[in-house]
Amino acid sequence: MNERDSERVLALLMEQGYREVSLPEEADLIVINTCTVRKKPEHKVYSLLGRFKRLKERKPQLKIVVMGCLAQQEGEGLLERFPQVDMVIGPDRVDEFNEGLEKVIDGDRVCMIGFKEDHSQRVLLPPFRSVRAYVNIMQGCDNFCSYCIVPYVRGPEKSRPSQEILEEIRLLAKEGVKEVILLGQNVNAYGKKSVGELSFVELLRKIAEIPGIERIRFTTSHPKDLSEELILAFREIPQLCEHIHLPFQAGSNKILKMMRRGYTREEYLQKVERLREVVPEIAITADVIVGFPGEEEEDFEQTLDLIKRVKFDGLFSFKYSPRKGTLASRWPDDVPEAIKARRLEKLQSLQRKITLEKNKALEGKVLEVLVDGCGEREGQLRGRGRCNRVVNFMGPLDLIGKIVWVKVKEGLPNCLRGELLLEEKEVLYA
Repeated sequence: MNERDSERVLALLMEQGYREVSLPEEADLIVINTCTVRKKPEHKVYSLLGRFKRLKERKPQLKIVVMGCLAQQEGEGLLERFPQVDMVIGPDRVDEFNEGLEKVIDGDRVCMIGFKEDHSQRVLLPPFRSVRAYVNIMQGCDNFCSYCIVPYVRGPEKSRPSQEILEEIRLLAKEGVKEVILLGQNVNAYGKKSVGELSFVELLRKIAEIPGIERIRFTTSHPKDLSEELILAFREIPQLCEHIHLPFQAGSNKILKMMRRGYTREEYLQKVERLREVVPEIAITADVIVGFPGEEEEDFEQTLDLIKRVKFDGLFSFKYSPRKGTLASRWPDDVPEAIKARRLEKLQSLQRKITLEKNKALEGKVLEVLVDGCGEREGQLRGRGRCNRVVNFMGPLDLIGKIVWVKVKEGLPNCLRGELLLEEKEVLYA
């Protein structure tokens, strides 16, 4: 979601005549979009602010803005701690960015945080053309998992009006976008708090009717809210890609209960089994945390066991770090850092092996690939299969933006290498 927020701010700034530059030293305005889900990105922000303080001393007219989740969490404290910062703006106030910037240009220091009651969001197309586009459909989260800062910095769940979403996607389709990725902290909850609003599956069906939209993806789904209706939608809506990001966070029921996730490992495995029963080829990715308070070796082994059972296509794995204001931050962070690091490496090593095996199993298969750019080698194109795997293959530049068929020649640790099957004039659109 941060990536889409950055796109929105860039679009707003370009409306005012700003253009993006490649080096901070060339800038009149620096915008730092922040994340506070984990400690490491937060420390990077403070390091950047120290660097930009020295730059501002040499270039006093430079304006510095901090936006995103850290801005929402720290608010005025960032202005007090970092005199080089001119504006702090939370994620729910992005539409007001230019108004705040006007005050900064007039010499004020500005703090714009808090949550709007209005659920709408201005339609802002990405500033640069692509065949894939992110679309916000909801903001915030009501789950309050014990370790998670998101409900505090993104606010309560708010569903964006469906007509506004559909209007944005129609405009994107007219600009040549073929694939939309719907964003929300818990997309399964879309529309549940809005009287008369579409459900999430109803929204998916409406999007599928928009001419030009050939692929739909979404992130993120909460396992406890993954409904039978949504599972069946993967089979019933041709545009809905066979990939789901379904964070499990831990494989131990003890830890899941402490995390307040709202499901057991058995219930998670049942959801996975049902997904694969309905769509055997579906790709499943997830998030997982190691070193949560109270995690013993047996709990960690249960996490490894769940990974072996599911055989995820990919995992985003992290060491636990306490987040200020969360329930878990009140508990002792009692897993030593060295053990967290060892467990993370063991888990990642297991997942690397599984991912490579799954990629190798695709050798000889033919994939539908949406070409979205150039690969690293000369003459190489890059695209994504419906299961969200990156596929590199040789082909002409005029295939960018088109859907083609590629035969997988080699499964690699992080991508697939393939061969274009058809000449451009024979390309199948599916």
